[in-house]
Amino acid sequence: MTYEKQSLPARQSYDSEQIDLLDVLSQVWRGKWIVALFILFAVIVAGVYVSIAKEKWTSTAVISAPDAGQIAGYSNAMSVIINDPRFDITDIQQRVIGRFNAAFSALAEALKNQEKPEELTISAAVQGQALPLKLAYVGASAQDAQRKLAEYIEKVDQQIARELVDDLKTNIKSQTTNLVASLATQEKVAQEQKNLRIKQIIQALSVAKESGVKSPQVQQTENVSQDTMFLLGSTALESMVKNESSRPLIFSDDYYKTRQNLLDIQSIVVKPQNIHAYRYVMKPTLPIRRDSPRKAITLVLAILLGGILGSGFVLTRNAFRNYQSKA
Repeated sequence: MTYEKQSLPARQSYDSEQIDLLDVLSQVWRGKWIVALFILFAVIVAGVYVSIAKEKWTSTAVISAPDAGQIAGYSNAMSVIINDPRFDITDIQQRVIGRFNAAFSALAEALKNQEKPEELTISAAVQGQALPLKLAYVGASAQDAQRKLAEYIEKVDQQIARELVDDLKTNIKSQTTNLVASLATQEKVAQEQKNLRIKQIIQALSVAKESGVKSPQVQQTENVSQDTMFLLGSTALESMVKNESSRPLIFSDDYYKTRQNLLDIQSIVVKPQNIHAYRYVMKPTLPIRRDSPRKAITLVLAILLGGILGSGFVLTRNAFRNYQSKA
């Protein structure tokens, strides 16, 4: 008996809440035409918004480091400049795509900060990996997004190619200066060696004349030193002076290697159009679905919002009427 008395208020409260819910639904149903008008108005507003809102379409592309053939001219030129045929092309590939990434990011930031911002992004295509890279551009139409993304990729590619060629020209100029200076030094040393050799022979000739030695006094010339060179006789020494004076300079093998390296560097010709800083994994796509505005979601939200606002209006109006009648 006590249990029944204690549970009675709770049951009455539950029944009251259930009746209130039914009453709310009944009020909304009685004002269904008002709710329908709100929904209709919301749908019209949503339709106007969808029709005049600026469309957004996203085109994407995926790129990776350039192939060896795409930077062959640059890598071959660098191997000539540093004079090492075992030049590591992998390092060049990584540096080139790194420069492309930096330049593309700078372009994206510049487009974002202009008077009419453009949305251009670059990010890792695979999380946790530096390559490949995913590029995206948001345009007013599918064709516009695809075209603009391709244009910006090409623009950055040409910029990197020009920069690489400029770097080559700077390296060629610097290396040419170093090689010319090295050749000049070696030629100067060779000339000094020749002059010294002639002076030594003239000195020996003077001693031979003073000693009255005209014909050779030794059988083997290999053992003749600077001090005993006068024993070759004045006649032979005079011939040696003439021969040494007309004789060309003598250079080491290093001189001719340096000369060859200089000629190779001077013959380098690399054109920017033959260099590419990336390789397409996926070319810019033509999007088939726009990002915004989305008709279906917009209309569904409009219906829900219209229904909520209409129901709220009906319930508020009825509550105000009830308050007035009680007052």
